[in-house]
Amino acid sequence: MTAKVIDILNNLELKAPFQLAESWDNVGLLIGNSDQPVTGVIAGLDPTNELIDEAINSHCNTIITHHPVIFKPLASINTGTSEGKLLQKILSHNIAIIGCHTNFDRAEEGVSDVLGQRLGLDNLQPLITSPSGAPEKTGLGRIGSYEASLTAETFTKRLLAALELEGVQITGPLPEAITTVAVCGGSGSDFAKTAFQQGADVYISAEIKHSTAIWARENGFCIVDGTHYATEKPAVALLVKRLLQANETEGWNVHVQQSVNEKHPFVYIGINHQHQ
Repeated sequence: MTAKVIDILNNLELKAPFQLAESWDNVGLLIGNSDQPVTGVIAGLDPTNELIDEAINSHCNTIITHHPVIFKPLASINTGTSEGKLLQKILSHNIAIIGCHTNFDRAEEGVSDVLGQRLGLDNLQPLITSPSGAPEKTGLGRIGSYEASLTAETFTKRLLAALELEGVQITGPLPEAITTVAVCGGSGSDFAKTAFQQGADVYISAEIKHSTAIWARENGFCIVDGTHYATEKPAVALLVKRLLQANETEGWNVHVQQSVNEKHPFVYIGINHQHQ
């Protein structure tokens, strides 16, 4: 069968229902026609001009991104800006673009689950449970534990490997023995106190506010700022894996891939680092 954009949407709905998204979010089919046949699918974290070019060069007319291409209402579209060029390029090439944002964050197996699994944590549970009426085991962030405590050195090596980073910023003392860890892929500064109250030895998230960092240091609680990109990027592979499975079971016969050009927006510079 020839897959249509609606088939991709329905498949995403199975594991990350769009109704799980926060009220302020914008998810689902954001640009395009749900009846359009799919020639190929490419998934990435961010809707950038580079990703659109990669989709065109790969003959993919359907794009899935974690961060929505349209987040706030548009007052105008100026094609002289990078944002305007991006929208013009999407529309002129008949590309459908789907946002899978906070619904994927809150899904039973979503963004923070992937991060927790990469860290080797067991018994992962939502850090912030979903409101009443939502499916069980959904919510924001995750908290889990190790069967045997890790030393600070072992944990640090595992952390950097999971995030694929050379280093991270932390606030508060890194415990000598680490058993319980809370994580929240993306911007999770506001959940730090919840992680502390639930007994986490370490909390890993991104975009940690200055005031949160000061509070953590004052309370002897270790928070790791793993960057927004590095804490969420691993989850993109899960979206691709699910679509590849559906491609086989449903007989779609479409090309599915993850972006190979997407990279961290920040780089290290300093005496021992060169800008790349």
